[in-house]
Amino acid sequence: MARGMPLPMNVRLTLEYDGTRYRGWQLQPEGPTIQGVLEEALAVLFKEPVRVHGSGRTDAGVHALGQVANFSCPDDRDLWRLRRSLDALTPDDITVKAVEEVAASFEARRDARRRVYEYRLWNHPWRSVFHDRYAWHVARPLDVGAMRAALPALEGEHDFSSFRAAGCGAATPVRRVYRNVLFQREDHWVYRIEATGYLRHMVRNIVGTLVQIALGERDAGDLPELIGSRDRTLAGPTAPARGLFLTDVYYDYDEHRGALALPRGYGISNPD
Repeated sequence: MARGMPLPMNVRLTLEYDGTRYRGWQLQPEGPTIQGVLEEALAVLFKEPVRVHGSGRTDAGVHALGQVANFSCPDDRDLWRLRRSLDALTPDDITVKAVEEVAASFEARRDARRRVYEYRLWNHPWRSVFHDRYAWHVARPLDVGAMRAALPALEGEHDFSSFRAAGCGAATPVRRVYRNVLFQREDHWVYRIEATGYLRHMVRNIVGTLVQIALGERDAGDLPELIGSRDRTLAGPTAPARGLFLTDVYYDYDEHRGALALPRGYGISNPD
């Protein structure tokens, strides 16, 4: 780069998407992905390839309300217009909720400290044509008390191999769960978990096991032994992807917003 030219902006995106028709976040050789669609849109805007880095790799069919990503912006682009342009160039099932300039050192995946997922259960005798796309329909009554009794065993630092899907490329199966709760939101039961990170299908395998407990197919008190076994074959089924949402990603500076931002940086969140 020639002397005196400004460094590229490091841009942080906050995204919402319906993952139904996508093969997940990460680029895949077959089928559309969220990362692929974003990079295609940015390539149109900047007339050159642009690599987007996500905070986490949501699987095929999984949704997001607060996915975070970052990319190196090739020029000093107006961020308000950038958000409008990205929204125009991406399909209706992807929305850019916010865009801001952050420090050059910021990396969406490496710097994430906590990630929050929610899983929605539609527990009614009938399926819903309106909710079926975004929840797991369980027709039999759930013992919510038994389900809640199992939750404390999941908190803390554990080897979560019992909930790790085959093909998971994580270097270690150890993760720290800060908290997990079960609550009712309108007509759904929602399982919410906050952790440092996750193994492949970890949340969906936990939910499948918790539903077994709620149906009386296993005892809540057996969960510590199940975790200690580190044996995936002993845990419950994998819950469907359609009920899972990445809702929030937290970074060290989020409590004091802008601490890592450069002087010319600013945030844009639905300014219309």
